[in-house]
Amino acid sequence: MKIPYYPGCTLKTKAKDLEDSAIAAAKVLGVEMEELPQWNCCGTVYSLSTDDLIHQIGPIRNLIRAKEQGSDRLVTLCSMCYNTLKRANEFFLADEEKRDRINRYMDEEMDYAGDVTVVHLLEILRDEIGMDKVKAAVKKPLTGLKVSPYYGCMLLRPASIGIDDMERPTVMEDLLRALGAEVIDDPYKTECCGAYQTVNRKDVVVTCVHSILTSAQGNGAEVVALSCPLCDFNLDNRQKDIQQAYAGFHTMPVLYFTQLMAIAFDLDESVCRFELSSQDPRPLLKSKGLIA
Repeated sequence: MKIPYYPGCTLKTKAKDLEDSAIAAAKVLGVEMEELPQWNCCGTVYSLSTDDLIHQIGPIRNLIRAKEQGSDRLVTLCSMCYNTLKRANEFFLADEEKRDRINRYMDEEMDYAGDVTVVHLLEILRDEIGMDKVKAAVKKPLTGLKVSPYYGCMLLRPASIGIDDMERPTVMEDLLRALGAEVIDDPYKTECCGAYQTVNRKDVVVTCVHSILTSAQGNGAEVVALSCPLCDFNLDNRQKDIQQAYAGFHTMPVLYFTQLMAIAFDLDESVCRFELSSQDPRPLLKSKGLIA
């Protein structure tokens, strides 16, 4: 299965661990993600202003690139990019007058009709590959590894574009069980990490992330699995700030779900790019016999 792939900006810099592990793991399952030959920033966050048509140009152009490749689908990895692209497409389809104006703004582009479906890799795994096939590809089960899935906001909200139930999602749990992990169901798995408050209100993020991580730890988790590079920064990098703010806080590794797939598929450790993690997961993974 070949499908056009939109990486977004962060996956080419600080989230290479997400991109490299995803491409390698997907290939094992027969999914070839073909990066768009010419893509631009999605705009990062979806504009909530209904008359902000210019903000829609960036994401819509990426959907046009998919059409140029002859596809009616576009797969994403980053939760933020997924949310922005999917909601821009939804906005585009909802209003014919605004749709025409956006197309006129892009006078050098082909007219877009809103006919590209934006999907997340987790949806492909659940709805097209199936967890049985994922399980069959496992060569090194994540036996004994206690993993708490963390969804955050952008994969699930609003409900019209979410990949799963907003309050009780299960797609990551099902994937982790297929990989052989012990899943820790935590009530904070859909709570916000603080997002971009990390820029000017680090204290807000520290409070949010402390609650998320200590809840996971309290329920027995050894590692948190996620999909969003911004959530990854807040949950991983900000742990040093949590230690300063909360005495007795114990750090824990944070990994992308694709890294856990790569481990379970026994792929070369280099695709996981563990060196990019602030909280080194290798000691834990070595203790479980999952890496050399």
